[in-house]
Amino acid sequence: MSSPGAGARVVTLPRVVSAEWTKLAGLPWPGWLVAGTVASAVALTAVSALLAGPGGAGVAVVGAGTVPAQLGVLVLGVVVGAGEFSTGTSLTTFAAVPRRWPVLVAQTVVTAAVALVTAVVALAASVPVAAGAGWDAADPGAVRAAAGYVLLLTGVAVLGLGLGSLLRRPAAALTTGVVLLVLVDGFLAANPGRVADTARALLPGSGGRLVADDAELAALAAGPGPDLGAGTGALVLVGWCAGVLLLAGHRLRSRDVT
Repeated sequence: MSSPGAGARVVTLPRVVSAEWTKLAGLPWPGWLVAGTVASAVALTAVSALLAGPGGAGVAVVGAGTVPAQLGVLVLGVVVGAGEFSTGTSLTTFAAVPRRWPVLVAQTVVTAAVALVTAVVALAASVPVAAGAGWDAADPGAVRAAAGYVLLLTGVAVLGLGLGSLLRRPAAALTTGVVLLVLVDGFLAANPGRVADTARALLPGSGGRLVADDAELAALAAGPGPDLGAGTGALVLVGWCAGVLLLAGHRLRSRDVT
């Protein structure tokens, strides 16, 4: 005689990842969002290349494309993290996965994967556009910036996911992400000084150093703020992602899922 639930499938992390991917792939908006993100990145790269002219700063030209692309991947992460809470389907999801944390892990994996592919496609489409502006694939700085391009957009998407899962309201999470990545960073950049530059270096936008060229990094190092460099700037972004995800995970375990 079979025991109750003998035919039920055991909840495992790979199955939760597969379920989250199936849910995302079944929606119409992710494809349009990815296409729009790539198109906006390439468009701004083309404008930057035109303004820079032949022999310009190719790394900076390609890096300019990350400005609109960050918004696209931020929206991706926010909607994945907060979408089910705003529609009420979170009750069904967490009834199927009572331990809760595998859902957040699975959403992180899926969001990071989509953002990574989006970044690679946007970069691949942007490099030929920037070739006339001095982009040289043999330049170590260009290789670093190319890797940074992908890492930056992936990190911003994961940050958006964490904010969405933590705040559970798409508008609130997106507003918070834009304030952190754009508004506060822009305000501090327009008012340089030791305090402002130090605060700016500790914001998630510090990850933007990954796509800065050597001249931009040297200018930042010469300023009154801390000399983080590209690698440490990336660690700041990773720290923000980890911190927000930990807070989101704590809320999932200790609060209701509505």
